[in-house]
Parts: sequence; structure tokens; C-alpha cells
Amino acid sequence: MTNLSEVSKAKNIVIKIGSSLLMNGNRFNSIWLKSFIDDILYLKSKRKNLVIVASGAVSLGRKYLNIKKEKISINTKQACAACGQVILMKNFMRHFEARKIKVAQILLTFSDTEDRRKSLNSRETIKTLLELKIIPIINENDSVATDELKFGDNDRLAARVAQVIGSDLLILLSDVEGLYDKNPKKNKEAKLIQKVTNINSKIFKMSSSETNDFGSGGMFTKIQAAEIASTFGCKTIIMKGNTNSPISTFEKQKKGTIFTNVARKKDSFKNWLGGSINISGSVHIDDGAIKALNDGASLLPSGIKKISGNFSKGDIIEILNSKGKKLGRGISYYDSKELNLIKGKKSIYIRETLGYEGRDEIIHRDYLFLK
Repeated sequence: MTNLSEVSKAKNIVIKIGSSLLMNGNRFNSIWLKSFIDDILYLKSKRKNLVIVASGAVSLGRKYLNIKKEKISINTKQACAACGQVILMKNFMRHFEARKIKVAQILLTFSDTEDRRKSLNSRETIKTLLELKIIPIINENDSVATDELKFGDNDRLAARVAQVIGSDLLILLSDVEGLYDKNPKKNKEAKLIQKVTNINSKIFKMSSSETNDFGSGGMFTKIQAAEIASTFGCKTIIMKGNTNSPISTFEKQKKGTIFTNVARKKDSFKNWLGGSINISGSVHIDDGAIKALNDGASLLPSGIKKISGNFSKGDIIEILNSKGKKLGRGISYYDSKELNLIKGKKSIYIRETLGYEGRDEIIHRDYLFLK
């Protein structure tokens, strides 16, 4: 297993910390954070560029506002996040500055990574901080995010941040050592999957709540994050975080799950497209269209067999084969209503069908990402 070398070889590393690691009961876990900073100092001594994605604002805010009931409204949750984020960063700054490390806060909304222009702006901000030897501490802006437009978990946020900065390693600190084939809390025979070379339905089944029910994000979202990271050439390691100096401990014990099934690095735009989590619909295509796409062609209406979802022109849609396997995604030139009218037809019949002159292709090859 090559976990040690993966950490050593990586230049740009995104580290995700869950709220369960930063909280000790109802209090901020300063002891754990101090030991984690030991890891950060070690990685910085190896000239690594580091970005931290940290949860915990809502939990800290609940304590600050003395809110004890389990279920709270979205507005109350946003208020908790607004209060808790201040406490979170206050603790980060106090402990990091005590070790002479400067940190900065960045709060991202869904559109800050899923909108291409905003994504580029986020990238420049993070890159500038790294050039200034400052560690960005990133969290979702839960004080303004809505359920309809939010990441929902910081695992996927961390993966998108990794894409934005072109990271080559994503570290997800977890409540457990990694992905198990069975629930280790219920099965003594459960085995740790130390290396995953292909994220498929079997892997996702292993990560289901019945098999790996850990943390607020859960193992399922960590596999989703690893899948997103793999699209732009970034490896992922899930390791046990609820121990002192977790990264150093991991390097010594070599216990964790590494995902090595990464695609070749593409240009910045296609990396953004491949890792997008804002998918509005999908199209199923025939074998002829699959061959054409693999040969470098654009997607034409004649190759489309089925359309799912309601989407608009300019939305990102998934491309599937006849069996539902994901082949890639791209930006659609037509909305779903128009596509339903012209699917299966040759491009020369688009004007006759729609009543206006449209583009020949559904997705141009320049706006297409293939796995």
C-alpha cells in the first residue's frame, strides 16, 4: 500500500475536518486541534500547500444560543451558523497563531464553485492566500445557504475546493479508519478496504448507512467526494481523524482507504465541468453516439434515445448509456422540452421541428467531459 508516498508526493492538499472532531461534547476540542496543528507544521515543513475545510459552526452556535431541541428550523440553523462561525474562527486563529501560522476565513455558497465565473474568482482568492503563506479555512456559508442550493455536506464541498485549486490529494478525516465491507460496529469480521481502484455501485453499496453509518456526512458522501475528486486527477484518502495528530498517526500505521482511480488531468474548464455537482438532467445515448464521442465528436440529437429531468439551455446534464452507466456530462445547447422534440432526429430536421435554426449539436465537444 502506498499511502505514505501519496501524502509525501502531493503538493496541494485539501484536508476536511468534520464537526465531530472539533467538538468534545458541547465544547470546542482544543486538545485535538493542537495535535492537528502538529501535523500542519510537519506538512508545511515539506513545502505543501494546505487548505482546510472545517465544519462545526452550527454545533457551536447551538451551544452559544443555548438551543437544546434536536430539530430546528432552517432560519434558526442559519442563525446558529452565523454565531458559531465566529467562535470557530476565533478558536482557529488563537491556536494557529500561537504556532506562528496565519489563517484566513473563506465562506462559500453553492454558486461559488458551481458557477464558472465565480469558481475562477474563488480560485484566485485561494491561490493568493497560499502565495502569501496563509492557510485558508473554508466552510459553507450556512448562514445564507438554502436547502435547494447548498452542498449539504462538507465532504463534497472539500472535493469541489480541491478541484478549484487543482489539488492532487484530498484527505477526509473521519470517525473511522476508512471504508469497511461491513459495519464494524455490528460485525467483528468487517474488513477495512485499504485501496479502491474503481468507484462503482459495489463501493457505494458498502458506503450505505446500513454498512458505514458514521458522522453527519456519513461514508456515502465521502465516496461521492472521492468520485468527484477522481474526475480531475486528485486522489483521496479517508483516514481516522479522532486521534491526536491524525495524519502522522496514519503515516505510521498506514490504516485508511485510498482511492486511486483518477482520470488524467484535463484543462481547467473540463476539470470544473467533470466535478460539477449541479446536474440538472440526463440523456441516454446509443452505441453509435458513444463511439462518436470517444472519437472526439460532439453529441448530436440523432444519438439520443431518452431524456430525463427538466433543464434549461446552458445547464449541465449527465450522459448515460442504454444501461444507465455514467459516461460523462456536458453543457446542453437545448432545454429538455426542445430535446424531447428533436431526440433521435438528424440535425437537418432541427429547424423543421422547432421552427427556428438551432445548432447542429446538443453538446459541443468543447463543452463535453468524458470519464
